[in-house]
Amino acid sequence: MLITEPSDLDPASTEPITIGRPLLDHLASIRSAVLDALASGGPVYGVNTGMGALSKHRLTDDEQRVHQRNLLLGRAVGGPPWLPADEARAVLIGRLRTFLTGDAGVSVELIQQLVAVINSGRRPAIPASGAGSAGEIIPLAHAFGSLDLDLGPKEGIALLAGIPGATGRAALQASRTRRLAGQLTAVAAASIAVIGANRDPYHPLAARGDDVLGAELTRLRDLAGPEPDPRSLQAPVSFRVAGHVIAHVRRSLDQLEAAVDRAFDGVNDSPAYLDGEFIGTAGFHGIDLAAHCDHLTAALAHAAEVSTARLHRLLDPAVTGLSAQLAHEPGPQAGLVAVHKRAVATSHAFRRLTLPSAISTAETSNGQEDVQSFSWEAVGVLGEAVRLTREVTACELLAVHQAFALSKRPIPGGLHELLRAVANVVPPIEADRPFGEDLTRLLESVV
Repeated sequence: MLITEPSDLDPASTEPITIGRPLLDHLASIRSAVLDALASGGPVYGVNTGMGALSKHRLTDDEQRVHQRNLLLGRAVGGPPWLPADEARAVLIGRLRTFLTGDAGVSVELIQQLVAVINSGRRPAIPASGAGSAGEIIPLAHAFGSLDLDLGPKEGIALLAGIPGATGRAALQASRTRRLAGQLTAVAAASIAVIGANRDPYHPLAARGDDVLGAELTRLRDLAGPEPDPRSLQAPVSFRVAGHVIAHVRRSLDQLEAAVDRAFDGVNDSPAYLDGEFIGTAGFHGIDLAAHCDHLTAALAHAAEVSTARLHRLLDPAVTGLSAQLAHEPGPQAGLVAVHKRAVATSHAFRRLTLPSAISTAETSNGQEDVQSFSWEAVGVLGEAVRLTREVTACELLAVHQAFALSKRPIPGGLHELLRAVANVVPPIEADRPFGEDLTRLLESVV
């Protein structure tokens, strides 16, 4: 992946990174100007002063030589559980991308060291939670303090500044949610098709003034295929509102992606070197990113609850015209009733994630930091929300697979690929068995 401008760098990509020479030359010129400005001896926060409540303390030349490394060592107070490797990579890429704007004024050598670490596959142990400060100093101290990086003036504080980790992780979760939204649409359409639901609720004319909803209704209608004689004038609400629910997920996702772009394109460093001077900023606060992570988490929670409700209806002969609980032999066999129970438990756990992360104020650093947005925590909750949504979706998909097998209905063309993928990992269900194993295979290879 050749990077010629910061926006080329995608935290969700796994390709090796190369920074183009013109961009490196531009960054080298900024670094030269930064070093000249620092040589003037004026106070620059975190460079020739202490941090936080100790910012009034001026550092001697000897103290400055060890200060940048000390900034990382003393703040690495986190512990397990650690981020998975792909999220740790996203943190490193997020930091690298903010450096490429030039605001931090770090050296080309440090940038090339970060590129080498990312491309090497080495992943530092970064705590998944416990940021506990304005910004994300604690996880960033773990991300970079354990790496063998040569640090020059201002480079330690630059590694700790802003919210690059939450932004990189949010970009990764947004990419996962984009794929998940397609799965939500396909599974809902399959449920609509297998019960022979009336297609009126998915008519594009019902989306007047809402292009996102209109596109979603069209997708559902196309995937569900031609309408047979409907079993009833109205399907249960959980089927009828599928378009609105998934459109809301997609809209929330669009808004999060816009917030990610704003976080990456805005001023993340503090003090930032802007137009020839050092300016202290509040780019560490991250309320925009935290709020949109929370918004998408709530949208996914609603989607999971609606999916759980549809799954329950798929077990009801009055809705499907099929055997009770989709059992091959109802009575001697329980069918998929316990699969629904797992989805219920997952949805219940999901509800506890929907408290907004930013609704919490706490003082640290002797009152120097007296409010926080907890954007690091918010994106962690979003990652868990994506996982739980996938789990519920797999439960509904297993029921759809069995319903089609029992109904002998033809599978609409748009759903062939999805249901073929299910059939490749889920053997025919002719008797009760440990369905958790089927769900695990679906999560590993389909959903």
